Amino acid sequence: MADPAPHYRCHVFCCTNIRPKEHPRGSCARKGAEGLRDKMKSMAKEMGIKGVRVNSAGCLDRCELGPTMVIYPEGIWYRYDNEDDVREILETHVKNGGRVERLMLKPGDDPPKAG
Repeated sequence: MADPAPHYRCHVFCCTNIRPKEHPRGSCARKGAEGLRDKMKSMAKEMGIKGVRVNSAGCLDRCELGPTMVIYPEGIWYRYDNEDDVREILETHVKNGGRVERLMLKPGDDPPKAG
């Protein structure tokens, strides 16, 4: 028997995990992830992108790099800081199938340096 067709062609999971303020790894929610996730949902609709689902996720275990998201079926991870990043990810990756290299997370990436 063949697998059924996917319900969505693209599924975006945005970490909205929250940890105590003093936690050494931080948390995506404390870095604005919930508002950015909401903006991503509304932007996808405004841009007319069909077949995409933007969801909250519990901890994706990379909060120190966050806010973070992972997009399936490709399994590509991104960090993002603002609405411009969200728009670029939607346009380049979700809509057009490309990649936003400057925001991609790879295995072994370190947290941004404080400065």
